[in-house]
Amino acid sequence: MQNLIELNKNDLEAFVAGDLKLPRFRAEQIWQWLWQKRVRDIDGMTNLSKPLREQLKSMADIIWPDIAKVQQSKDGTIKFLLRMTDGALIETVLIPMQDRYSQCLSTQVGCAMACTFCNTGKLGFERNLTYGEIMGQILVGRQYLEDLGMNPLKNLVFMGMGEPLLNLDTLLKVLNDLPCERGLSLSWRRSMVSTVGFPDKLRILGDLEVALPAISLHAPTQELRAKIMPKAAKVHLDDLMNCLNSYPMRPRERITFEYLLLKDVNDSLEHADQLAKLIDRKKGKINLIAYNATEGMPYQAPDRERVEAFEKRLWKHGLTAFIRRSMGSDIKAACGQLKAGEQA
Repeated sequence: MQNLIELNKNDLEAFVAGDLKLPRFRAEQIWQWLWQKRVRDIDGMTNLSKPLREQLKSMADIIWPDIAKVQQSKDGTIKFLLRMTDGALIETVLIPMQDRYSQCLSTQVGCAMACTFCNTGKLGFERNLTYGEIMGQILVGRQYLEDLGMNPLKNLVFMGMGEPLLNLDTLLKVLNDLPCERGLSLSWRRSMVSTVGFPDKLRILGDLEVALPAISLHAPTQELRAKIMPKAAKVHLDDLMNCLNSYPMRPRERITFEYLLLKDVNDSLEHADQLAKLIDRKKGKINLIAYNATEGMPYQAPDRERVEAFEKRLWKHGLTAFIRRSMGSDIKAACGQLKAGEQA
């Protein structure tokens, strides 16, 4: 049986024309039922004739990721532990942003990058997520918000479990289909892909203009990056920055650099000065994240005064920098924490 949400737009058109022997407009109807109306039963596709629905049911079904666990923070953050059809567990998070929600999406089961500060990295890598498993997270998130009468989902950040660019082919299929008007209808400008940085893959992402990049930097020098992100640092920082300096950007767009502040590791004023030399103030902005101490991890949270001093030092260099508000700390919203707790 074919799970219909595993078919991207082109594949669905081929399935409808080739397997069902139907005209293209039927693919448009089915696509709208799947992604805009979020039907979970083929019988719910009421503008298809009953014989056609019976034919479709004999060949296909609709299976969303299953909600294994859901937690809601006092700040409104909602975290899901989702179970895939093979039993694999992943996480996705809904983050309140004034009058809308952003969703943090996973692209892999686990992660191969093994960054020393990341819970997902400790879990190791299991496999890439499929098209339907990534898109299915959005279905779950939108339906949950709608059922509770909450603000709509408007933004997507590929910052969950896994390194998105190591699942690039599937990621690009997802990004290409997000703007479809009869589907999820999410502009590419509302999608951000977070990556430790692979120049060859970043060039592909930039040339296609399907999402904005966010770079998980976390260190201002090659030496320090190699200590805290040894696998990511196999791409030399100079090579990564050279790639980003030539990244195609439209007017007023900037590359976001994510910088996790670890106490007495990368949070000094000297580190801020080094970071300022690295970032082009016209093309980049810096998202500062104060680390939350986590059991079993080798780092501590930085002092608030030190975080604010770091931010102000960057301002003195003329850089756009801001401290990102920590969300969902009371429900272990950091990536990998909920799954790790479930497997413990």
